[in-house]
Amino acid sequence: MIFFLIGFQLYGQNTRWTLTGSLEGEKGQILQSATVTLLDPLDSTLLAFGVSGASGAFEIRNIRKEEVMVQVSYMGYAQFSRKIQRPENALSLNLGKITLMEKTEELDEFTLEDITPITIKKDTIEYHAEAFKTQPNANVEDLLKRLPGVEVDQEGNIKAQGETVKRVLVDGKEFFGNDPKLATKNLLAEAIDKVQILDRKSEQSQFTGIDDGQREKTINLKLKEDYKKGFFGNLTGGYGSDNRYKLQGNLNRFSENQQLSFLGLSNNINEQGFSIEDYINFQGGIQSFASGGQVRITVGGPGGGSAGIPINSGQRLNGIMNSHAYGANLNQDFNKNTKLRSSYFFNQLNHQITQDTERLNFFPSGDFTFEEKSIQDNQSSNHRLNLIIDQKIDSLNSLRSTTNAQLNQTDRFGRSISSTKDMDGNLLNRGERSNLTFGNSYQANTEMLLRHRFKKPGKTISANLTFGINASDYEGILYAENEFFGTEEEVEILEQENTQQNQNLNYGVNLAYTEPLGGRKYLELVYNFTQNRNEVNREVFDRDGESLTFNKDLSNKFNAIYTYHRPGVNISYNPGKYNFVAGLAMQATSLNGELVLFNESIKNSFTNLLPSMRLNYGFSNTKNLMFNYQTSVNEPGIEQLQPVINNADPLNIFIGNPELRPAFNHSWQANYNSFDMGSFVNLFINAFVNFTENAIVNSQSIDERQVRTIRPVNVRNNTLVGGNINFGFPIKPLNSRFNLGPNLNYSRGFNLINALEDQIKISNIGGNARYDFNWKESVNLGLSANISTQNTAYAFNPEQNQLFLNQNYNAEIGLNFLDKYAVSWNFNYLKFNSRTTDFDESIPLLNFSVSRLVLKNNMGEIKLSGNNLLNQNIGVAQRADINFIEQTITNNLGRFILLSFTYKLNSKLNPMNASGTQGGGMRMMQIRN
Repeated sequence: MIFFLIGFQLYGQNTRWTLTGSLEGEKGQILQSATVTLLDPLDSTLLAFGVSGASGAFEIRNIRKEEVMVQVSYMGYAQFSRKIQRPENALSLNLGKITLMEKTEELDEFTLEDITPITIKKDTIEYHAEAFKTQPNANVEDLLKRLPGVEVDQEGNIKAQGETVKRVLVDGKEFFGNDPKLATKNLLAEAIDKVQILDRKSEQSQFTGIDDGQREKTINLKLKEDYKKGFFGNLTGGYGSDNRYKLQGNLNRFSENQQLSFLGLSNNINEQGFSIEDYINFQGGIQSFASGGQVRITVGGPGGGSAGIPINSGQRLNGIMNSHAYGANLNQDFNKNTKLRSSYFFNQLNHQITQDTERLNFFPSGDFTFEEKSIQDNQSSNHRLNLIIDQKIDSLNSLRSTTNAQLNQTDRFGRSISSTKDMDGNLLNRGERSNLTFGNSYQANTEMLLRHRFKKPGKTISANLTFGINASDYEGILYAENEFFGTEEEVEILEQENTQQNQNLNYGVNLAYTEPLGGRKYLELVYNFTQNRNEVNREVFDRDGESLTFNKDLSNKFNAIYTYHRPGVNISYNPGKYNFVAGLAMQATSLNGELVLFNESIKNSFTNLLPSMRLNYGFSNTKNLMFNYQTSVNEPGIEQLQPVINNADPLNIFIGNPELRPAFNHSWQANYNSFDMGSFVNLFINAFVNFTENAIVNSQSIDERQVRTIRPVNVRNNTLVGGNINFGFPIKPLNSRFNLGPNLNYSRGFNLINALEDQIKISNIGGNARYDFNWKESVNLGLSANISTQNTAYAFNPEQNQLFLNQNYNAEIGLNFLDKYAVSWNFNYLKFNSRTTDFDESIPLLNFSVSRLVLKNNMGEIKLSGNNLLNQNIGVAQRADINFIEQTITNNLGRFILLSFTYKLNSKLNPMNASGTQGGGMRMMQIRN
């Protein structure tokens, strides 16, 4: 294919030609940044486009078509259109001066032929949705996939111009907080008039008018006027084999001053559209560490992975899950000075997991294997409320209040059987554990931001007051029976009950003052004060029959106060093409803690200087270079400092270290981003270096019974170096696009294993490649591969070095035919291989669906889908850390067939109304991409 494409490109080079010209208004004024678009006269497919320069001149190169349609658009002027032919015996054509007429009321009527697919407005790229046709009932995610320069992966993550999109707005307003997928997966594509892609400045930069160089890639969805006059949305219901079901719907009512949305879902097919925060709540939050339930301690270190329930981002979930959720979002502009942003979300999850784990551990004293079979039944419910009020007091003063609150209820049961053997297969220990944890937690945080802008441009002062509370109340029951083998066999039985109440109170103030120094230079003075008050009361009781005995050694009651003072100064320079910010802060931290049960106190104070620097250079609107240097301090937490034993897993004991010092981190990062608006070629390069002094890691020691004790310690330093590249380019004659993304990470760190310091080096090399083919609305083909390999090298014994390879291949195809039918296939092949353990596992996954549009105006859709047709009901994970390599096999949802029906609601809640778009019918378009 590569040789074919090269040959095709070389063949086409001889026929390419260039179009030039210049633009002016009817009064002779120069028109800069006007959009010049070339379309195929046959089907209005976008071929190329350019932008006029400071003199009004434009140039579009590498035109292949013999005949093109030229369209010129500029805000406030009537559109210019002309069909032109490639000049004979010439490689260029100059159109001379093109004069645009100012728009009048007679010229304001909208026609399909007047659609310009893409418009550039300074730093904003605007796509006209009508020019990128989608199927009826498609969501915004389907629309984004058709936009040049925009990519949406399998998990629904969005990239625009090579950068990850962090936020999706609807008519400039937040939609259910800052989770982009809630908007792209729930809003109808046909409701969108324009898709705007912009680099959103920080809140502070928008207020002060001083560009601090911080950007956030953002998509703003502008709705059609028809969808601001009533309700719209859709409802889906499905039922299938093995009593599998799916219910999902959304309902929206948008107007100029109000956005009201409702979402709901319920299913038992492992689908749920929640963010990572919901999963943290599902796990019971950070309180699960000390709740007395089953705790899987992840040993830190360079390149360390994380354990637990995987985040659902569209990928295949492990275990069996039932999901129920609903929510409401209300954005209200009461007037130009008062604005409300609010949302409420509830979700309930039931997750059942069966898991087999095999781990090969490397120690200087000898290696051993660990095997575990476990089951988990986790149930959780979560309520989440967000409220933002923006009040503009007058032209110089404003007030912004932000509040969010959560209530979590958790019920977790786990049971496991494990064994440890030496390399000769001799049994060293065997354990069986059962645990139950139940309780609830809540948290509330509020901020009050007061801002004042002086009459002198750039001179501002702001104060941000913060207050938060986080509390939890959990109970736990633990039963453990452990057998130890060796010179003397021993059986240890633990029956314990525990209760734990946590309460954290934090409050603070952040002051910022900016002063213009002249010559586009600015001074910023900042001061931050924060205090965290933490109270923990954990009581552990040993059970003997019906009696309970208080266990002081495992119980813990402490009070801790962390206080931060951080004054700082920043100087910025914004001459135009670039901005430069340099800063220096001093952070003074003090800790006062009291271990009530042991009548001991912990006192520490740390003072650090924190320099920072940021450089942002814009070569153009579509080419940018950023360099960033930051320093930070990672103080040890009270749990890490207190010498209290946590025996939630009796074979893996955790104990704190009161001699810990704070870790100091240096972080360098460089990004280069380039996007060619004419050829749609994007290049994104990211490189970073993290260097941590006095790094805090978890040391390990193992006794003769193979019981592991984990303790946080300081080591000399840890280093992490890495980078990734994203390169995407289209092949327009083949309606195709390629994306390549190699990446590399290398880390070097130190750790203590049985009191011996060991240096560990971990290198990760991999990347992804994707090919997409789209032919009008009829055929969509996607092929992708994601490969990663990890090599871990140990200083104490190079023969124990680890190497494993993870591979993921995917093929998806969609066919639309006869105006009403659609067929799709998705094949995913996962392969896991380890040279260290000879582990080799493959999982092929196949999904299929066929659908038909029904009812008047295609208001309904019937779909028959087959999921996991090859019935692969396991999930596999493979990871390596500082001294082990581990493979995990988890149960998964097997094959099932689902028949579903989707019903689309129109903007007036009258699905049988056939009056244009308000009747919900498909709009017939002549322009498509």
